[in-house]
Amino acid sequence: MLNVNPRILMIEDTLALARTYEAYLKDQPYDLVHTETGTEGLAAMAEQTPDVLLLDLMLPDMDGLDILKKLSDQDSPTAVIVITANASLQVAIEAMRLGAMDFLVKPFTRDRLIVTIDNVLERQNLSKIVETYRTDIDRQEYCGFLGSSLAMQRVYRIIDSAASSKATVFITGESGTGKEVCAQAVHDQGPRKSGPFIAINCGAIPKDLMESEIFGHVKGAFTGAIASRDGAAAQANGGTLFLDEICEMDLALQTKLLRFVQTGTFQQVGASKVEETDIRFVCATNKDPLVEVAEERFREDLFYRLHVIPIAMPPLRERGGDAQLLAGELLNQYAVEEGKSFDRFTDEVSAVIDAYTWPGNVRQLQNVIRNIVVLNDGEEVTADMLPAPLDSYIGKVEAFSQGGDAIAKKANFPAVAAAAPNLRTLVLSEADIRPLDETERETIEHAIEICGDNVPKAASLLGISASTIYRKRQGWQDRAS
Repeated sequence: MLNVNPRILMIEDTLALARTYEAYLKDQPYDLVHTETGTEGLAAMAEQTPDVLLLDLMLPDMDGLDILKKLSDQDSPTAVIVITANASLQVAIEAMRLGAMDFLVKPFTRDRLIVTIDNVLERQNLSKIVETYRTDIDRQEYCGFLGSSLAMQRVYRIIDSAASSKATVFITGESGTGKEVCAQAVHDQGPRKSGPFIAINCGAIPKDLMESEIFGHVKGAFTGAIASRDGAAAQANGGTLFLDEICEMDLALQTKLLRFVQTGTFQQVGASKVEETDIRFVCATNKDPLVEVAEERFREDLFYRLHVIPIAMPPLRERGGDAQLLAGELLNQYAVEEGKSFDRFTDEVSAVIDAYTWPGNVRQLQNVIRNIVVLNDGEEVTADMLPAPLDSYIGKVEAFSQGGDAIAKKANFPAVAAAAPNLRTLVLSEADIRPLDETERETIEHAIEICGDNVPKAASLLGISASTIYRKRQGWQDRAS
C-alpha cells in the first residue's frame, strides 16, 4: 500500500523538462514540489523531508552526487531516484551504489516515471515494515529454510511482508544460497499458495527453445512442434512464475518478456491469438543486475519492471553459526536415508565446519555431508572422513588454536579468525594492541573481499553506509600517495 499523498521533491534545472514531468504526474496522488537548484532543494528538504527525491545529477550550482552523499551521511529516509542522460549511465549506476534507489535515463515516458516512483514507494514502505516488525522468538526453521542467524531472520521478515503483495520480487545471491527456496516461500506465504508455482531456469534452456518454454507454441510452429503445448505463462495462471537466472535470458526474448510483464498478455509461438494470464513474477540471479544493465546485457526497462522488491540471500559464510546447525540436521537426515549410525561431529570437525568459507554455500555443505555419510560409517564424524578441500584445513585450524593469528595468516586461513571466534585462545599483550584505524581498515577490506568487491553489500553487513566506505577508501588512497 502506498502512502496517502506521498511528498515528491523534484530538483531539475531545465524548466521545460520540469514542466513535462509535472504534467506526467498531475493526475497522480502525489504532493509534488519543484526546485531548480541544489541549494533550493536542500532548503526544501530541511523544511520538510520528502518521501521521494527526483534528482537531476547535472545541476547549475552543485553535483547531484553531492546531494546524494549528504542524504546518505544523514541516514535520510528519503528514497532517491536519480535522473541522468544516456551518456552518464555509469554515473547513475554509481549513484545507486551510493544509496539511490533507482534511476531514470532521459528521455523517459510518463509510464516509466510513474512505475519507478510507485516501485520505490512500495519498497520504502516494505523496508519500514521490516524494520519495525518484531517476533518474540527468532525462527530457526522457516518455509524450507534452516537458520537462526540475524541475516536469515531479516530474509524471513522480508518474505513475510512481501508475500501478500503482487509486486515482483527480485532475488539476488550466490549459487547455492537458496534463491529457489526463497521464491517458493514467497509463493507459499501469499494468497496464491493454492495456485501453481512454475519455475524456469533461464540459463539451462537453449535460447531457441526458451520462448516456447515461456509462452508455449502451436502445432507446426517450428520443426519438431508436432503438437500444441502450453508454456509456463499459461501453466502459472493464478499462481507464480519463477524465472531463475533471469540475467542469462537472450536480449531478444527480454523484449517480449517486458511486454508480458507490462500487459499480462502473450502469444504462443506461431499463434496470432493474444492470451491473458494472471501471475506473479519472481526472478533470481547470481549476477549483479546493475552491472548487467550497465554492460547492456540486461534491458534497463525490464530491470525497472522486475526490480520492485529486492531480496539479497546471504552466503553461508555470513550466516553466523548456521553452517553448524545445517550440518547437524543434514547429518541426521542423510544417516537415516543411508541406514548409517552417524549422530554427531568431533570437536575438530565442528571447528572446520565453522571456519570454512563454503564458496558453494548450502549446496556445497549438502554435498560434503552426503559424501561423508555414503563413504563412511560410525556414530561420530572424524577428521579423517572429511573430503577435499576440507581435509586440508584440519592442520590450519589446529595451528590457529595453538599458535594464534600470525600462524593462521601464515597458513593462509584468514577465515578462521572471522568465522570461528571459539578458536581464539590467544592472550594479548600490550604489544599486540594496534591503532583502531588499522583494524578498522582491515575489517572493511576483509568484508569487501568476502562480498566479491560489492561495496554496498559489505556496507550493509557492516552496518554502515556505502558512502562511508567510499570516503574511507579515498582517504586511505590519499594518505598512501
